[in-house]
Order: sequence, then structure tokens, then C-alpha cells
Amino acid sequence: MKKLSVKLGILFFIIIFGLITFMFFFLHNEIAESRIEDELRNLQSRGNSHKMILEKNFNDEMIDHVVLMESESNTDVVITNEEGKILDSSASFINFKKYLDTPLSSISNDGQIVEEKWDQEPYIATVSPIHIDNRVAGYVYMFQDTASVRSLIQKLNEHFLIAGWISVIFTIIIIIFLSKGITKPLIKMKEATAQISKGNFSVSLPKTSEDELGDLAKSIELLATDLNYLKQERNEFLASISHELRTPLTYIKGYADIVKKRNFSKEEREKYLTIIVEETNRLSDLIKELFELAKLDQNSFKIEKELMDLNVFFTKIEQKFSPIFEEQQMNFKVNYQPNLFLKADSLKLEQIIFNLLDNSMKYSTSDAIISLSAWKHKNEIHIVVKDNGKGIPKKDIPYIFNRFYRVDKSRSRSLGGSGLGLAIVKELMIAHRAEIYVKSEENVGTEFELIFMEE
Repeated sequence: MKKLSVKLGILFFIIIFGLITFMFFFLHNEIAESRIEDELRNLQSRGNSHKMILEKNFNDEMIDHVVLMESESNTDVVITNEEGKILDSSASFINFKKYLDTPLSSISNDGQIVEEKWDQEPYIATVSPIHIDNRVAGYVYMFQDTASVRSLIQKLNEHFLIAGWISVIFTIIIIIFLSKGITKPLIKMKEATAQISKGNFSVSLPKTSEDELGDLAKSIELLATDLNYLKQERNEFLASISHELRTPLTYIKGYADIVKKRNFSKEEREKYLTIIVEETNRLSDLIKELFELAKLDQNSFKIEKELMDLNVFFTKIEQKFSPIFEEQQMNFKVNYQPNLFLKADSLKLEQIIFNLLDNSMKYSTSDAIISLSAWKHKNEIHIVVKDNGKGIPKKDIPYIFNRFYRVDKSRSRSLGGSGLGLAIVKELMIAHRAEIYVKSEENVGTEFELIFMEE
């Protein structure tokens, strides 16, 4: 019994069968008791009718008339005087002697029930007093064979039994369809997850109703899509790392072999050794950035926020980067509102600004204008790095924060960098719970906007 559909079916059957049994039992008792009450009421009403006739003419002729009427029906009557002496009966009174000998207490004018145990006694019985001149002149006993009552209850039981079996059959059919309907999409989801575990992420699930099962199906499809994306990202990432590491290592090994095996002049040796040093530095920077990204992915670094005076911070940035831009014959402008304060990690924020400025420098020509500006709007601090360089094609903008993504796949390595700078910026912004937006147009320039919420 490992299948969920079987377990659900059995559970539903037990619950529904229990409810049906309880309702049938309750309904059966109510109907049975109601039918018995009706029979007793009709019997007593019949006795009261005879009593009323006899009260008008309590004589032998009227007694014979009442007895004659009952002899033709399925009930019997016994008429006695006030002392209990039998005056007449529609059947042998020996059958009724047991009930006639029962002492009677004060009886109301509407009579009373003498025997109501239909399931134990052969008869049910009622008695009605005959009043003449405000005194009891006699009694009218009415009897009904309980066999007819038992027959009635038996038919009722048969009807309930048939209705019960029909209900059980319909319940089983409904439960089968219901459990199948519930478990079928779950089985599909199980098969889909099995495919995902085997590495097949191209799974699709049938559309179900807008309920929890539908939400689960959408979540599994989304998970498959995300895992497929992560798989592609991992493959691309590994391929990119392999390429990025192989290239400088090839340069280093190649030029080191050349310097070792050949006799060069001092100038030529210096030239090759400079290339080796440059590639070694490039490899070192790449490994450093990879470690930085690994820390960001594992959340093993800490953002130590402090209240920063952005006026002081941007002054230091300007002093640190202005010589670099002057060397590249570029114009670097810093503009910011006075009295700007931000709660952030100063070292990480400097790294963000550095990566963006370095990116602008690589994609701009001499005489370019690169600006760093900041202002406050409501409860947000806006920092913008803007240049009038080459710009980014519209189709590439959604991917520039991906690792190792390069807009120009054919550009030189000296210009392209590692392709990790903007990925690091994005992760650091997420760690600060801040947003970054980019606007760019080819041959016009690029603008990165950082938005921090005041805390």
C-alpha cells in the first residue's frame, strides 16, 4: 500500500463510509420511531372514535356495531365495563387477557398507550375511557398485531440496505475518480522531478487548476528552468575560467621558454620579461576576483555598515583617481550635494565605484568626460557614474552583469579585462540591499545609477 492514490482512497472511504453509516443509522432510527408513533397514534385515534360513538349510545346494539367494524379491519377491539368485565370483543379475548389485567391509573379523556414494545410483544395496545354523566362507564381497548409493524420495519430496513449499498458503490466510484484526479498530477510531478534529478531540465507539466497543485506544478517548472539556467551558467563559467586561465599561462610559459632557451640582448630579455610580469599580474588579478566572487556566493564575507560622510568619501575618490584619468588624458568630474550621509561599507562601496570608473575608462577614448555625481531624493541616495564613451549595444545590456560576459567578443584582452568587474558590482549591491540600473547608447555613452535606501 505504497501508492498515494490507494492511501487517499482508503482514507476517503473510511471517512465517507463512517459518515454515511452514522447518517443512515440516525435516519433509520428516526424514521422507525416516527412510524411506530404514527401507528400508536392512529390506533389511539381509532379507539377514541369508538369511544365517542359509545358515549352517545352505550348499549349492546352499539357495542355490536363497533365490534363488527373492527372484525373487518387489521385491528381488534375489546370493550369492557368500568370494572373491567369484557362486554364484547372482535377476537378471542384470551390473546389480550395479559393487557386487560394491567391495572389502569387515572386515564385522560384522550386515552393512553397500554403497550408500545412492538419488537418484544405480539401486540401494541391503547385504551380509551368511556365517560357517561361525568363518570367512567367502560373502556375501549384497541390492539394491533406487531407482525404488521415488524413487516413495515423490515421493508424499511431493506430499503435502507439497498440505499446503503448504492451509496457505497457510488462512494467507491467517486473516490476512485477523486483520488485519481488528485494523484495524477502528483504522479506527473514525481516523474518530472525524477527527470530533473537525472539532469533533464526540459520538463513540462500539464496545466492544472488554479490551486495548490497548480502552484506546485508551476514551481517545479520554474525550478527546472532555473536549474537549466544554472547548468548553462556553470558550463559557461567553467569554460570561461579555463580560457581565462589558459591564456596568461600560455603567455607565461611560452615567453619563459623563449627567454630560457635563447640568448637575447638585455633589451629583448626585458621586453619578454615585462610581458611575463604583465600576464602574471593579470592572472593574479583574475584569481583575486574569482576568490572575491566565491566569497560573495557563499556569503562568507561581512558587510560592515557605518555612517559615511559622502562628501569626505568622494573627495578621497577624486584625489585617488584624478591622476589615473589625467594619465589617460580623460576629464574626471565629481559633483555631489553637501551634507550627504549614507550607511554602507566604505571599502565595498569604494570597490563598487572603482570597478565602474575602471569600466568607463576602458570603454572611453582620450578627451572623454567621466563624471561621478551624488544627490539625495526623498529617502534615497543616488550615485551615478557616467561617461561619453563607446556605449553598450541594446541587446547586450541585460547580460553585462553576467560573469565573464564581454560585449565585444573580439576585443583585445588588454582592453577587455576579466569580465568579472560588473558581476562583483552587482553582488556587492545586492549585499547592500541596494539597486543598480544601467542606461547606455552606442557611441553616446553609458550611465550606471546606484540607489541606496536610507536606514
